[in-house]
Amino acid sequence: MSVGTLSIHQNVYQQLITKRNSELGVKWYSMDPRPRPCFTMDLLADFKKFGQMISQSTDAGTGQQQEEKIQFAVLASRIPGVFSYGGDLSYFIQMIRGNSREDLSKYAKACVDAMYACWVGYHRDIVTIALVQGAAFGGGFEAALGNHVLIAEKDSRFGLPEVLFNLFPGMGAYPLLARRIGPGRAEKMILSGRVYTATELHEMGIVDVLAENGEGEKAVYAYINAHRRKMNAFQSILKVRQRCFPITYDEMIDVAEIWVDAALKLDQKELKLMERLVRTQDKIGAESAVSENLERGYA
Repeated sequence: MSVGTLSIHQNVYQQLITKRNSELGVKWYSMDPRPRPCFTMDLLADFKKFGQMISQSTDAGTGQQQEEKIQFAVLASRIPGVFSYGGDLSYFIQMIRGNSREDLSKYAKACVDAMYACWVGYHRDIVTIALVQGAAFGGGFEAALGNHVLIAEKDSRFGLPEVLFNLFPGMGAYPLLARRIGPGRAEKMILSGRVYTATELHEMGIVDVLAENGEGEKAVYAYINAHRRKMNAFQSILKVRQRCFPITYDEMIDVAEIWVDAALKLDQKELKLMERLVRTQDKIGAESAVSENLERGYA
């Protein structure tokens, strides 16, 4: 199985680590958010920058332009055991208590912009893949769903916990799940607040490829090698999928605005529950930073 040669770029973004496999036309972008494993404003800004870069890449030309030819974009995480815990709850609490609808709307739009760019392959016939190795909750689950292909290791867990503090996942979960498993099953999943295993979601048709633990990256390359020989057919099927089961940008923005309205209605009891979850995120983020520093010999 060919995996090619990787070149790593760490200084372009604040909270993304990217690497390129030019031989296979693969661009990896791994989330490395701080201080907690969620979608911070800095990470969302990096997604925007990444989207601009990848959508402007070209198949023609010479030199750097030719080197940047991309057929697959793979979203992953640098945080051990965590794909993403989703939205920045600390930011939400601050904005809700300040009744700042404008700032919540800006955050929601930034999320939708990142999700939609991924869903449409950056308008470049690029196949988007999510590799989940660990927990993918809330917006993390949504981000994985926003890719054309979802690959997950067996120990990965998925959930939409927003209902536990009287909210709903508003950045794409409903339209993305409804198109995969139908509106009824999507609503049941969203309102349950329960955690699902990767195996369960694979049986439901939500996870496309179930990988052995520790074998996620190998599974990504196996998938790419199996499909790159029939890219014309593969990309055409993706276009057919999006034509038959379309998701529009306006639809996602409208859903996000409903989420903003709902968020502003949360009471103090519900916000305190969110604060408890923030403390959990902070703890995991701190433990991850210590672990990484030990591995690098900095601690």
